[in-house]
Amino acid sequence: MNEKPFLVSGRNTLIHKIRKLDLLVTNGEDQPAVIVTHKAIKEFTGEIPDNKRDAKMRDMELVDVTTLEIFGEEKTLLFIQTINGKEYKVDYSKHGTPLFIKIHQENAF
Repeated sequence: MNEKPFLVSGRNTLIHKIRKLDLLVTNGEDQPAVIVTHKAIKEFTGEIPDNKRDAKMRDMELVDVTTLEIFGEEKTLLFIQTINGKEYKVDYSKHGTPLFIKIHQENAF
């Protein structure tokens, strides 16, 4: 079995761990997707791949937080740690404002 490019921590934290794959995080039907690279997070504006195979061809891993193996429900608040040690807070209730994605913590390695 292949190693996943992320870890799930607690009730609302994802940790990105494989540099060569970006994480395309979805959170239900009505929330915008976010793309997690090895050094940043931003709202994803492209077309979401139809399946995991198509995502892998684009060097992405589809991560649906509503699936049972992740969190099992939509989240209003999501924390995502990038490989470079920055932890971002994604607040879906603030979509459309500068507070949607903010650096929550910066850890020096």
